[in-house]
Amino acid sequence: MKIITYNVNGIRAAIKKGLWDWVKAANPDMLCLQETKAHLSQVRDEMSLFEGLGYRVYWYEAEKKGYSGVAVLSKHEPVHVEYGCGIPEYDEEGRVIRLDFKEFSLISVYMPSGSSGDVRQEFKFRWLDDFYDYMTDILKSHPKIVVSGDYNICHREIDIHNPKSNAKSSGFLPEEREWMSKFIDMGFIDTFRHFNPDPHHYTWWSFRMNARERNLGWRIDYNMASKGLENNLVGARILPEAKHSDHCPSVLELDLKA
Repeated sequence: MKIITYNVNGIRAAIKKGLWDWVKAANPDMLCLQETKAHLSQVRDEMSLFEGLGYRVYWYEAEKKGYSGVAVLSKHEPVHVEYGCGIPEYDEEGRVIRLDFKEFSLISVYMPSGSSGDVRQEFKFRWLDDFYDYMTDILKSHPKIVVSGDYNICHREIDIHNPKSNAKSSGFLPEEREWMSKFIDMGFIDTFRHFNPDPHHYTWWSFRMNARERNLGWRIDYNMASKGLENNLVGARILPEAKHSDHCPSVLELDLKA
């Protein structure tokens, strides 16, 4: 089973850049999207194209049009779909959707950015505390789960092109990095690092200063798998050649028969 997570930075813009053709070729079983920036009513025609490829579309939008939003496109029908995390200030921004299957559960999550200033950074810190508590409860009832999405945090120095100059940047703050360690210690595996110890692998690049061409990036998109799925992990990789967004996709492969 192939799971791909992709912050598309606007689903309509990404489709105009060839996302549909790319998905057809990549053929994931499940595609977790973040920052869709559209209400489903605005993209029904576009989603029908993906349905034509065999995907069921599960969509959780922000109340504000043109902002945030997550989705999962799945070729497998879940037994249950949970929209939101039950906390209004996050759910109105459309940040979490969970699909439960017989073998495991899958979350598509778009964690807040704090780069716009102190107010949003404080919002991000609250989110991190609350999401940690939320996942602590979820793990009790869903021990086999993948949490895929844009975490807006680089965990280690190896995950960012210039750790020294970004030491005080949102997304690489000590408190955020400590949270990532705590999240993993809760019982998760950073699946990309499980298979790939090498540096210079990133999932997001600034639009400025030819950052992508120079590979001056950040690895902030993850497929985190719970320890209950450790024996099912087959492979993980990043696909920087996909250019429909300022992010790129991250892939996780599972063998659920293992």
